[in-house]
Amino acid sequence: MASYIIRRLFILIPILFIVSILIFGMSRMVPGDPALIMAGGHQTSPEVLDNIREKYHLNKPIVEQYAIWLKNVASGDLGESYKMKQSVTSMISERMPLTLQLIVMSMIFTLIIAIPLGILSAIKKNTWMDHLSTMFAFVGVSSPVFFTGILLVLLFSYHLDLLPAFGAGEGFTDNLVHLLLPSLALSFNMVALNSRITRSGMIEVMNTNYIQTAVAKGMPRKVIILKHALRNALVPLVTVTGIQIGVLIVGTVLVEYTFGLGGLGSLIINGVQTSDYPVVQGTMLFMVVAFLLINLLVDILYAVIDPRIRYK
Repeated sequence: MASYIIRRLFILIPILFIVSILIFGMSRMVPGDPALIMAGGHQTSPEVLDNIREKYHLNKPIVEQYAIWLKNVASGDLGESYKMKQSVTSMISERMPLTLQLIVMSMIFTLIIAIPLGILSAIKKNTWMDHLSTMFAFVGVSSPVFFTGILLVLLFSYHLDLLPAFGAGEGFTDNLVHLLLPSLALSFNMVALNSRITRSGMIEVMNTNYIQTAVAKGMPRKVIILKHALRNALVPLVTVTGIQIGVLIVGTVLVEYTFGLGGLGSLIINGVQTSDYPVVQGTMLFMVVAFLLINLLVDILYAVIDPRIRYK
């Protein structure tokens, strides 16, 4: 296992190199002149603009700009925000807890709803409950996260006046209350998909010989389902959940913008709107690294869930 982890970490190096090129190139495709934005408008003299471009290497060829940025990143420096005059690393560290809390809450909602729903749908196969779950899955998978967020705001904030619709709140409890609707909106699609995956896995496992043997021996149904069947049915769910972390990271950008949250997603949007290259590049690269490391962790979890899986 240790050698497998080391190999995977070495594989991440060329992946991150390619990703860094894509991120750097795409950030330069954003319309707008960073020097003009930093100077404060169109009345700025050409000399001032030239000085700004010289200071931030914006007058150099794009290949040289990339080499300078990559060298700084390799030394742990993600750069300084053009607009805020603050290091990108400190801006990420300030906003990361909110985004992390949003992702964790969304994953908790996903698992505590999807797994029981999938199990219930599997043991009640082809009943009205199974059909209702199928309809819910179709609606959930088809609904964009921002549309789901708007519907939740209309229902729980506007009509029922139960939950706040904007901002992150102050204090731990208030923060949790403000993140309920964003977390539900972010988890809605995944609940629908994961419940179907759990259902399919449970149905497949319940038809295996060792489960049929356990039933024939008179083992309690609850033990069969929760101890023997569910553990093996969770392997494909873990696979999909690891991939969905990337969906969550992308989804936070839309959700944070919809609900007025100040996390990493909002940081990226603000950086794009102001052509703040270091903010966009640094935040996106950080998210990609987090996604790759989480997927490595998911691969390791395979062997924990299913002892038959071993990496050589």
